[in-house]
Amino acid sequence: MDTVILAPAALLVVWSLIMLFWMAGTRLPAAKKMGIDISAKPGGRGPDLDPQMPDKVAWKSHNYTHLMEQPTLFYATVFILAIAEAGTGINLWLAWGYVALRIIHSIWQSTVNLVNVRFLLFLASTLCLLIIALNALFTTLI
Repeated sequence: MDTVILAPAALLVVWSLIMLFWMAGTRLPAAKKMGIDISAKPGGRGPDLDPQMPDKVAWKSHNYTHLMEQPTLFYATVFILAIAEAGTGINLWLAWGYVALRIIHSIWQSTVNLVNVRFLLFLASTLCLLIIALNALFTTLI
């Protein structure tokens, strides 16, 4: 198995956990400052707090949610390429590109959050993912 392509996936996992801690580190103090008792509503979920939170606090939560969505396709694609021993060359560069763009997207969404720039970052990362996904498909068909 060609494991070098698993490194970008591992970095994205670590980045997702960093975003989790960043989100919690801003959300919990904001809730306390606003007088919100997070234990008061049994069965409450994090998104239930978003409408009450300042935008800059909620943005981190939104980004963490995004990191639990499309990157799942990235992880599957990377594993397919690793198993198929096609995780080098352009696929590896595109995997690193995907991760770099997702990290930049996270930082942008969590701090500035201008949607036009955020969309371009998302689009660029999605194109990286599309190409490696197609490469994974063609590799496994042949």
